[in-house]
Amino acid sequence: MTGLVGTVRIFNHHINVGYYWLALIDLMLFGAAIYAGAALYFIGLPGGFSSQINNLPLQAVIFAVVTTLAMFSMGLYEPKLREGVNGILLRTAGAFGLMTVAMSLIFYVMPDLHIWRGNFALAAAIALVAALINRLLWTRFIDLEQFKRRVLVLGTGPTAATISQKMRRKADRRGFRIVGFVRQVGEESVVEGEPTLALDCPISEYVRRNDIEEVVVALEDRRDNMPKEDLLRCRGMGVRVLDIVDFFEQEAGKVLIRQAHSSWFTFGAGFQRADAGNIAKRLFDVTMSFLLLMIAWPFMLLTVFAIWLEDGFGAPILYKQKRVGLNGRIYEVIKFRSMTVNAEGDGKARWATSNDARVTRVGKCIRKTRIDELPQIINVMAGDMAFVGPRPERPEFVRELNETVPFYEKRHCVKPGITGWAQMNYPYGASLEDTFNKLEFDLYYVKNRSLFLDFLVLLQTAEVILFGKGAR
Repeated sequence: MTGLVGTVRIFNHHINVGYYWLALIDLMLFGAAIYAGAALYFIGLPGGFSSQINNLPLQAVIFAVVTTLAMFSMGLYEPKLREGVNGILLRTAGAFGLMTVAMSLIFYVMPDLHIWRGNFALAAAIALVAALINRLLWTRFIDLEQFKRRVLVLGTGPTAATISQKMRRKADRRGFRIVGFVRQVGEESVVEGEPTLALDCPISEYVRRNDIEEVVVALEDRRDNMPKEDLLRCRGMGVRVLDIVDFFEQEAGKVLIRQAHSSWFTFGAGFQRADAGNIAKRLFDVTMSFLLLMIAWPFMLLTVFAIWLEDGFGAPILYKQKRVGLNGRIYEVIKFRSMTVNAEGDGKARWATSNDARVTRVGKCIRKTRIDELPQIINVMAGDMAFVGPRPERPEFVRELNETVPFYEKRHCVKPGITGWAQMNYPYGASLEDTFNKLEFDLYYVKNRSLFLDFLVLLQTAEVILFGKGAR
């Protein structure tokens, strides 16, 4: 039964199956809500429910798909979501608001699919209640211990402690349970708040007795302490044996750069490059940028007037700044100006910080909503950027970070993006430690990039805008 909530790899991206089962159940419930709404709305009217039956199948499919995608965009199928009840309610309300806007546009473009307002209101109310009840039941189901993989960690040193430090919360461990950390001879124990084990039998024997499904190798000294033959016996028993870097890639969607070695990048899966994939990626970038421009141009026009209103007519609207792109090539990024005109009058590059005094009143608003990023559509059209990719960084910072952060240059194996996997998973970084943490997500994207992952990032961009994730 653990397969119901385990992690699988789809188009290179690791996903938690459990929350995709939740999405599938929601999809069916939302389709059924259209039928239930119609049955309630048309009962007692001439012709009744039977007069609408021909239109319902297509209406139900479109309503179900749009509502489920809206839920995705609010992060409601994200296993690591740490929201309480109020947060879930807020996100669900936001999802249904997005769904209403999207359905209104669909009705405008395809009037034959129009759903009567009363019918639509009933269906939406039924779908909302069904989604909340389904989530309540599913959360209780998925957190049952018998549905989680039983994981044994080999090691108790600083490398093993990374798991307890970076996967502390219940939401971080959905789908697996750590049975214990095995201490090896001569290894210091720094793991705190976790069960540690000193085995009096071979690891393979302990694994067999305790139904362990996965062994994570997190040793400090692999040359002398690695029980290779014993781990090989575990593999022969059908037990997965993973390096800690692979474990974090699978469960957290990031690459541990302090634990990764050059050989891991050299011989591991990923970093695929195919001409057909590059062409498809380029078509995706241009199409999404054009659609974004069609939707966002009124907000862009309002931003122009707002900047002029604050700083005076004729004040610069856009600003250009050198950034590092694909393979280290320098290009000029285009954004709406959100800082004072002479924010760096001394010519010294500075990180943006929280409550930065250089940011204007309009700038605070457009940064929070990411409107300041919209002119980068021009960069995407010109081929300097992608729609999805690592955040572009300034050459001054890149030179410094290449010397201090391991594997930092690998993020330039792809074009920088307007939005990206790191922006979805980590707030804005303005320190060296933040750079380490964001790079872990960037390297996951570079290694596992695909149109499927791009589409998931694109869906969750609405969550970033509405909840201000990563904005500064």
